[in-house]
Amino acid sequence: MRKRLKLLLAALVTATMAALGAVALPGPASAAALTEVTGFGTNPSNLRMYLYVPDNLAPRPGLLVAVHYCTGTGPAFYSGSQFAALADRYGYIVIYPSVTRSSQCFDVASPQALTRDGGSDPVGIKSMIDYVRARYPVDADRIVATGVSSGAMMTNVLLGLYPDVFSAGSAFAGVPFGCFATTNGSEWNSDCANGLVLKTPQQWGDLVRNAYPGYSGRRPRMQTWHGTNDEILRYPNFGEQIDQWTNVHGLTQTPSFTDTPQSGYTRTRYGGTGDTAPVEAISMNGVSHNLPVDAAAAVHFLGLDTTTPSSPSPSSPSPSAPSPSASSPSPTGGCRVGYTVNAWNTGFTASVTVTNTGTAAVNGWTLRFTLPTGQAVTNAWNATVSPTSGAVSATNVSYNGTLTAGGSQTFGFQGTHTGNTAEPGAFTLNNATCAVV
Repeated sequence: MRKRLKLLLAALVTATMAALGAVALPGPASAAALTEVTGFGTNPSNLRMYLYVPDNLAPRPGLLVAVHYCTGTGPAFYSGSQFAALADRYGYIVIYPSVTRSSQCFDVASPQALTRDGGSDPVGIKSMIDYVRARYPVDADRIVATGVSSGAMMTNVLLGLYPDVFSAGSAFAGVPFGCFATTNGSEWNSDCANGLVLKTPQQWGDLVRNAYPGYSGRRPRMQTWHGTNDEILRYPNFGEQIDQWTNVHGLTQTPSFTDTPQSGYTRTRYGGTGDTAPVEAISMNGVSHNLPVDAAAAVHFLGLDTTTPSSPSPSSPSPSAPSPSASSPSPTGGCRVGYTVNAWNTGFTASVTVTNTGTAAVNGWTLRFTLPTGQAVTNAWNATVSPTSGAVSATNVSYNGTLTAGGSQTFGFQGTHTGNTAEPGAFTLNNATCAVV
């Protein structure tokens, strides 16, 4: 059993680091830095606390708990994901809890961890939140959580134990609250990992309700992401999470809204059609446990991006993020593009930042450029990119269609190459030629 656990943990960290690396932005270009905090309060499992407070802290900042994967650390999750860079943009605070036990997995299995204030990791994380709230003017309605793999499991646990604290969560490749429960001291539940723990929505919902008996207040909104080919935490866990959180919210399991935000992705919303639906689920066709972590989409769902979410009907686009069309205006005064490539063997990722240097907002944008010979796009985030090679167009998605005067949007994509890793030489934004930096 111990050998099996070590092999599974090794697979988890390999897949997760690859996924995070595929979407990483350059480190925050500011004086703010990740800082370790000690003596933050009750901490029964000896977690370490790392805190990121951006220079441009909002007057009433949101607070994000960003929970790492197995064998990871808080600093590794900070440097390997976009959440701190987005905090620089939007002014929220990020807590990065860090496990010290040998597996470096979060405890989502023990009876203590699955009981409100019962002990173990959730109690330490709650102490971290209390520490920050005592020192910063945190918006109590925007305390949220996100995580990958083991961190996604902990996201489910935190929302179940502390619905009076968290307003929302976003879980990348996780399992439902209580699915990993064990009573023999083991950190790993093979039946759950293999998608064999199946319950009715009522049974899943009761697990959450029984974690905080008597609570009748609001329940956090939940966003969950899962690849259909997940080989570590298998795909049935995706549907079981939907069953759990729709039941917790008193909803049916019939979607109110379904769309395809990008090729191969199916998004369903429950209890609402817009960005603030109580439950949102993104199924990623053909994707393994090594799923791309779309931090910007998570931050938007969590309400940390300072844009008031809208609730469009299935047939109408969000007024805050219009779809581009032939009538979308060119930026008055020009545009600027930053393009960074990280290449290896026959693969690469590109991070692209588009800035409207003009004096008026652009509602609905398309960036056109030509990929060098031999390069082909395999997947993208924060934009729809097509075709996969040659002269391509990157078009905004539903939540980032507005480029304010002086404002920027960042998207990225992963691709393959045959030896030529050069950057495109020219870019046009809605037919206006952009400067390249």
